Amino acid sequence: MYVSHLVLHDFRSYAAADVRLEPGVTAFIGRNGQGKTNLVEAIDYLSRLSSHRVATDAPLVRAGAEQAVVRAAVVRDGRTAVLEVELNPGRSNRARVNKSPLPRARELVGLVRTVVFSPEDLTLVKGDPSDRRRFLDDLLVLRSPRLAGVRADYDRVLRQRNSLLKTAGAARRGSSSQESALATLGVWDAHLARTGAELLGERLALTEALRPYVGKAYETVARGASRDDAEIAYKPSFELPSPGEHGAPDRARLTDALLAEVERRRGDELDRGVSLVGPHRDDLVLTLGQGAAETGGTRLPVKGYASHGESWSFALALRLASYDLLRADGDDPILILDDVFAELDSERRAQLADLVAGAEQVLVTAAVGADVPPALAGARFVVANGEVRRAADDER
Repeated sequence: MYVSHLVLHDFRSYAAADVRLEPGVTAFIGRNGQGKTNLVEAIDYLSRLSSHRVATDAPLVRAGAEQAVVRAAVVRDGRTAVLEVELNPGRSNRARVNKSPLPRARELVGLVRTVVFSPEDLTLVKGDPSDRRRFLDDLLVLRSPRLAGVRADYDRVLRQRNSLLKTAGAARRGSSSQESALATLGVWDAHLARTGAELLGERLALTEALRPYVGKAYETVARGASRDDAEIAYKPSFELPSPGEHGAPDRARLTDALLAEVERRRGDELDRGVSLVGPHRDDLVLTLGQGAAETGGTRLPVKGYASHGESWSFALALRLASYDLLRADGDDPILILDDVFAELDSERRAQLADLVAGAEQVLVTAAVGADVPPALAGARFVVANGEVRRAADDER
């Protein structure tokens, strides 16, 4: 899979951009603020309908414009499809495939797959649980695009239920609408348990599938590490029921357990006016064993204990594991290395370059050409003053 042609209209800093691409490695070279990351961000947006840099669509639309358009020709198994998304902040986005409108923009998700390495990846290790939940959910949707709908349904149920909890909590403190609010809340409890159990079950299965790839990747990128050093484990917001026949609780038991915990925590939720149980409260726990400094053979959480180098290695391992898992599914995702080499020492640069050089398409951004390792020699573009042009021989 690779992108052969990228066209932008009013996306980020570009009033217009038109870039022809090829398989293999392509590097975009330019000083900070010139727009090189905007190009790869657009391709990643087509993959997930979200940005790895910002939480909303509004910053993606050029200042003064009402909408932005990202269009890309994607080649897969020798066949080309033109994917297009129209970003309309405050309104519904619209998507097309080969000029034919899709009923919902989210149906575009997964038609092109990307794995992004960026300086922001350090938040996977040092950031809040929400960063790690997003990492899992983005990967879930890439592997199974239908889960975009499950994710959206859960978010909708959660918003509605939180609103009802606030109303019911206020009712309990003296309003006459308590009985009505609590009756309605019971309906949304069932919705939360059903959609939450589906999302939780998928995350548990993904964590198990990803675990061996994380250990292998960490061994590769961390000096002196073994594949048993890095571990990931899913931490739910309540005690899970016993495992089923295939090693994880089935959906029915997850639904029942989630609903029972919601009922048990009802008083706390009414007091605080927020849902305290469900996948939105879970975390992905990252630990290091004897390969981490001074652990004495025990496992310690990466956050708060690992050195900066170990944290970076773990973040890289998570991205490499995602890439390897997607490849094991039978697809070769587009790899995006967004200004990541400036954050790495020369040894880690070379290791990462060697690991990804064989991908069908690798897109690299860097402030200076010297930051790009020799293993990633390929096509180069210069990005400056809002323009993207193929580099001359003396600029390579």
